[in-house]
Amino acid sequence: MRLPFLNRTDESRRLRAFLTAREGGLAVVYGRRRLGKSRLLSEALPGKRAVYYVADDREATLQRAALAEEIGRLVPGFSDVIYPGWDELLRRFWAEAPRRAVLAIDEFPSLVASAPELPSLVQKRVDAAGDRGVRIVVTGSSQRLMHGLVLDGSAPLFGRAREILRVEPLPAGWIRQGLSLRSPVAAIEAFAVWGGVPRYWELAAEQRGLTRAMEQLVFSPLGVLHDEPRRLLLDDLSDTTQASSILALIGAGCHRLSEIAGRLEKPATSLARPLARLLDRGLVRRDVPFGSSLRDSKRTAYRLDDPFLRFWFRFVEPNRSRLGAGQAAQVVREVERQLHTHVATVFEDVVRRSVPRARYGKKVWGPAATWWGPGLDRSPMEIDVVAESEDGSTLLVGEVKWSRHMDWKREEAALRRKAENLPLARGREVHLALWAPSAPRSTGALRFGASHVLDALR
Repeated sequence: MRLPFLNRTDESRRLRAFLTAREGGLAVVYGRRRLGKSRLLSEALPGKRAVYYVADDREATLQRAALAEEIGRLVPGFSDVIYPGWDELLRRFWAEAPRRAVLAIDEFPSLVASAPELPSLVQKRVDAAGDRGVRIVVTGSSQRLMHGLVLDGSAPLFGRAREILRVEPLPAGWIRQGLSLRSPVAAIEAFAVWGGVPRYWELAAEQRGLTRAMEQLVFSPLGVLHDEPRRLLLDDLSDTTQASSILALIGAGCHRLSEIAGRLEKPATSLARPLARLLDRGLVRRDVPFGSSLRDSKRTAYRLDDPFLRFWFRFVEPNRSRLGAGQAAQVVREVERQLHTHVATVFEDVVRRSVPRARYGKKVWGPAATWWGPGLDRSPMEIDVVAESEDGSTLLVGEVKWSRHMDWKREEAALRRKAENLPLARGREVHLALWAPSAPRSTGALRFGASHVLDALR
């Protein structure tokens, strides 16, 4: 099922501006697999002046012939010639293509794997583009390889790109439209499983309901997404064993560096580089209490940032043997009973991300984070949401509950006690807020439902 083209407004605008400019040049589009890079490209390309080619793993000779065939649709007779090398093909394209023509190569790293000289040849063509306005767009799912080809200071194409677009997962607010969900509760539950990856939404939309989609796509060993984390790691990391082990431990609840190192029986210092790679790829995030510095390593907590990976490592990884033995239906029934807790943690993340983009009260708030540590009475305490107003005068202090049956007065009283015990709040104006699947009006603490949160994340 093909979804409508969602959100990507800024990316589309910047890419179209590059494609319609008078001067030529290079644009780079990259990001993890299944985020819609190819769709973004196809939506933005000018049909009559564009050549679109998807690279693969074949030998360079075969790929040159295939690309020449595509160019032949724009430049008559182009594919009638056998090109002995990439230099000859690119030189002719730049010379004979119509003014302001576009050559778009999807999955550029696959092409470079069989032709390591290609980035330098593209650099030569871009540098000598002249006034014909020919431009080239390259995309790639392997962020590691794209960094090595384009973004690293030693790469041949470094500094040549006029536009570099990193495509990110879609915010949670778009999943209601993507999956045609009327209920905000159903939208949060779906986002907790599929995250913000459009291709996952397309696959889920072909199934009847969330439970069926989980069973067919994720839990079944034949499911399209059953081994998705392994594919993501293969795209970006040379050592997938260590990375997979770190993700599995974080997914199982080991959030401290010392815990992860202890379970792996390795010194913590040896994990700095693999953790940095996972952080850079957006698979893991590093949390510190609100108001603390990221340099405060003693209070750092590592968490899986992607909802789908969090779901997979919590429910699929521990059950691989049972799933391989054909017990997917039984595993899904057990997961359904535990899903509430998983959804609750994702809802907390969604709420925090909504804070800078929504009007909670009459203030504009900065980024929100969790706070944990000793309160004024020295007892340990944790608060789900803390943010500072844009003018620095006020704190937003809130709790997130994934429950349809709440005693709002009791929760508000508990939140007020926490705020009074919060060291950061001493001597400052504080606004209290509560979030839940649905929320009645209140004259006390601010109350917000899932619908309000999702609307902010569009």
